[in-house]
Amino acid sequence: MQEGFSGRIAEFFINSKLTILLMIALMIIGVYSSTLIPREEEPQIIVPMADVMVGYPGASPAEVENRVVKPLEKIISNIKGVEHVHSMAMNGRAMIIVQFYVGQDTERSYVKLYDELMKNKNIFPKGVYEPMVKTRSIDDVPMLGLTLWSEKYDDYQIRQISEEVTSEIKKIKDVSLTSVIGGRARQLKVILDKDKMAESNVDALGVMQMIQANNGSSQSGSFSSNDQEFLLTTGQFLASQEDVENLVVGTSQNMPVYLKQIAKVEDGAASPSNYVSFGYANNVENAKKFKDEYPASTISISKVKGADAMKISEQILEKVEQLKKTIIPNDVHVEVTRNYGETASHKVSELLMHLGVAILAVTVLVMLAMGWRGGLVVFFSVPLTFALTLFSYYMLGYTLNRITLFALVFVVGIVVDDSIIIAENMHRHFHMKKLPFKQAAIFAINEVGNPTILATFTVIAAILPMAFVSGMMGPYMSPMPIGASIAMMLSLFVALTITPYLGFHLLKVKDEKEHKEEQGLETGWIYKFYKKIEQPLLDNSKRRWTMLGITVVLLMISVMAFFTKWVAVKMLPFDNKNEVQVVIDMPEGTTLERTNAVAKEVAQYLKTVPEMVNYQSYVGSSAPITFNGLVRHYDLRGGSNMADIQVNLLHKEDRSEQSHDVAKKIRPEIQKIGKKYGANIKIVEVPPGPPVLSTIVAEIYGPNYEDQLKVADQVQKILQNTDDVVDVDWMAEAPQTEFKLVADKEKSMLNGVAPAQIVGNVTYLLGEHPVSYLYDEKSNQPVNILMKLNDADKTNLQDITSLKVKGQMGNMVPVADLVKVEKDSLAKTIYRKDQKRVAYVLADMAGGLESPAYAILGMEDKLKNIKLPTGYKLNELYMKQPDDESDFTVKWDGEWQITLEVFRDLGAAFAVVIIIIYMLIVGWFQNFKTPMVMMVAIPLSLVGIVLGHWLLGAFFTATSFIGMIALAGVMVRNSVLLIDFIEIRLNEGIPIKQAIIDAGAVRTTPILLTTGAVVIGAIIILFDPIFQGLAISLVFGAIVSTLLTLIVVPLIYYMSEKKKWEKIHAENNSEFNENDSEIKSNEL
Repeated sequence: MQEGFSGRIAEFFINSKLTILLMIALMIIGVYSSTLIPREEEPQIIVPMADVMVGYPGASPAEVENRVVKPLEKIISNIKGVEHVHSMAMNGRAMIIVQFYVGQDTERSYVKLYDELMKNKNIFPKGVYEPMVKTRSIDDVPMLGLTLWSEKYDDYQIRQISEEVTSEIKKIKDVSLTSVIGGRARQLKVILDKDKMAESNVDALGVMQMIQANNGSSQSGSFSSNDQEFLLTTGQFLASQEDVENLVVGTSQNMPVYLKQIAKVEDGAASPSNYVSFGYANNVENAKKFKDEYPASTISISKVKGADAMKISEQILEKVEQLKKTIIPNDVHVEVTRNYGETASHKVSELLMHLGVAILAVTVLVMLAMGWRGGLVVFFSVPLTFALTLFSYYMLGYTLNRITLFALVFVVGIVVDDSIIIAENMHRHFHMKKLPFKQAAIFAINEVGNPTILATFTVIAAILPMAFVSGMMGPYMSPMPIGASIAMMLSLFVALTITPYLGFHLLKVKDEKEHKEEQGLETGWIYKFYKKIEQPLLDNSKRRWTMLGITVVLLMISVMAFFTKWVAVKMLPFDNKNEVQVVIDMPEGTTLERTNAVAKEVAQYLKTVPEMVNYQSYVGSSAPITFNGLVRHYDLRGGSNMADIQVNLLHKEDRSEQSHDVAKKIRPEIQKIGKKYGANIKIVEVPPGPPVLSTIVAEIYGPNYEDQLKVADQVQKILQNTDDVVDVDWMAEAPQTEFKLVADKEKSMLNGVAPAQIVGNVTYLLGEHPVSYLYDEKSNQPVNILMKLNDADKTNLQDITSLKVKGQMGNMVPVADLVKVEKDSLAKTIYRKDQKRVAYVLADMAGGLESPAYAILGMEDKLKNIKLPTGYKLNELYMKQPDDESDFTVKWDGEWQITLEVFRDLGAAFAVVIIIIYMLIVGWFQNFKTPMVMMVAIPLSLVGIVLGHWLLGAFFTATSFIGMIALAGVMVRNSVLLIDFIEIRLNEGIPIKQAIIDAGAVRTTPILLTTGAVVIGAIIILFDPIFQGLAISLVFGAIVSTLLTLIVVPLIYYMSEKKKWEKIHAENNSEFNENDSEIKSNEL
């Protein structure tokens, strides 16, 4: 046998003393780089998003849409790289959400956006504010939440402490955004008395102007005197309550009017705009001592991009411990209510442990088959491969997260293969004793080296195309195929360099065992067993066809399973997290106190949930956002009719139920409470994959907005009556009454009052806008000066219109004399997506079939019953927006859209995989028919995959699909090794049936070992909820496919190649006979 490429490499390394040094050096590099890589739980998805906010006070939604939104949408959607433009035209303002394509360069995208906005500053009418751009990234999600609460201090005091703590935390490196949620801030309130103002001839606008005029100072310059320069500062800031009280705000009867004569000035807590409280669940130790709900405020902290969450959170918590000695009093408790650094490090450590277990398990498996020395060879080569892979992660700038580590756990079984195959063949040749050791080693490597290289490339070809999944899932998935491919390449390198060296030194056999191997192959139990199964099938065509028939039937059943819902398809199952969020929406117009009462009642129920540790209730503001809230813009929630409750669950180890099951359990109870008060309450979980607006989103397009809303309402009702669909809601506000005060032009002119004065007076008194700031050097946050009426003075419309305004002659005129009052209901927000008006209906899935696919696919008939205006019809779209709006269209979006895209891309990847594998094998065997035979193994794995999902009642998810694709490579690799060996035997002139049985006997051990390794590597992943699908695919697919490969592939090979080889052998024999007779005749 001539020396091949792999043989030459192996020979060099077997002889070299450098090999052992190389091993140690590589190991050190790998271990060192694993300490440098930052750790986090989820991979960093880069989806550049930005919010553009534009104010247009007083304008109605329709006016805002025409003057602000439409021109801006056009400009923004022309920017290269923009995927979607979502807009909302609201009363007096607009918000446009710009979403760029995944993977676009963040900084560049924002620069392009700013550029366009600056270029087109002049397109707005007068009265429209300049657009404000707020960028969003995954790092805006707070990774640490600290809740300060106390049974002795009130929320105002807790807020002051929180602000002090925050200013200390900001000093830590790599902390980016920090915010304090809850507690009342400090404020200087000027509470005006409208009767005294009327007496003193002063109105609110005049007071505001005097406060502003008296609150200013400037470095005015310098002058020289007696050869010396003096500096000059003019004016003075308002620095205390007394300063404000003693302001002169007007004159009455030639006497100055002081502010304290017409108003009460208070320096203290602002009026409550939100309530934040903290409470323990009943089953926690602390609940016995602290039974109630306590005022609280939460500090949420985000990190800088690419920083290590674990390290930063440790530094912050150390800092807080120090602050307990100085700033934080003993009666104020600090509870860590979110720590993604800890969960990330927990996850990473858990996965690294899984990796270790998998390596050990595989080693034990090899030891059982090849003795402890063989086990050692493999045991040394695997950690080496991973050490190098970690180094390459470090070089590529990946972080250690669940996806990158999964790539490793997932390839443990596959990585071992190269070393197993080479070590196993050396082991076999050493026992055969046909050649001296060194030659035997090199011969063994040559025999399987080249097919091993080919087999490795088939697996890489199977995994790599998955790196090209588009959309949101792309960045989630790509580290896996890339990481796994790198590991495969490195394992090949290790198998051809280090393994031969180790094998040569560890696997040598002593001389006394010589006679045992002489009896040849036939005595081995594997050979006998394999021959017993395969021989009858080779001898009898009826049996062969029966076997193939059974296989085909199994395949048909497997494909059917998806259509009969025996195996449900879903994007990704829910992960097991430590938190759940309850989102409460009361009807528009509900007061803060009412909302607080409902939140309290929900919290009382939550206390009884056994899986819960504590909760924070945020009424009138938003909880620190999660990954989901980033896309759903939960951080902009806030208003007297909204509340969030953040629920923290026990650690995964301390509860038997998954967080998703807990959410399913509490939902009906909480919604019962919601129904009582007309509230819409949703349970929001942290999504397992990319965040979406909702699991199911129906976008309704149409010719006019009123009718779109009517259709949307009907779609909402259909969803409410669909099984397994929960948390149905739509983006349309409940009607809310508004009164319009319209200035009467004649009366205003006769009284010398400009309409703008009426607007100013009413707006500054009722809107409670800050009119100026108090100058306090010690305060952390600016202290607003605020004008307001006493609460008793604004209980009804009469109170408000009896306010008096000052005319040009100094006359005081009540507002009621100058305006007409019109009663109306507030205009609703207009939603738009990609320049079309749209109405949204949102829903979630929970129950038996949690996949949105089934809910949506079952909709078609129900949508036919929707009542439409005459002459219109309703279309249904799944992938893209409608082109025209002349008819009504329901377009399904949300998780469904991503599911479709991912399965479409994975399907395409699978097709590419099959073509590449085919090309690789054709290139190696130089034959078009043989590769077809080898690839029979691919559909065979489907039988096992479907069976596994059905037995375990699991969803067939995107990760299951990935498992299936990866398995294609592994299974083809087994066929390649099997058939390559059959052909080696056939070329030695052995009859085809015998060659097949020989090959089966010789190759069964390494094939079972590699399958065993894949299965063991995968079993460890079975308990991770997200990657369970991948594990099921690998475990069941590998077992079933291997058994079928060993039996069915040789049969098909026999059936397709039998005639060809019999012909070749016959020709060879006749040549041999001719030569034989020639020799004989020559002798004569």
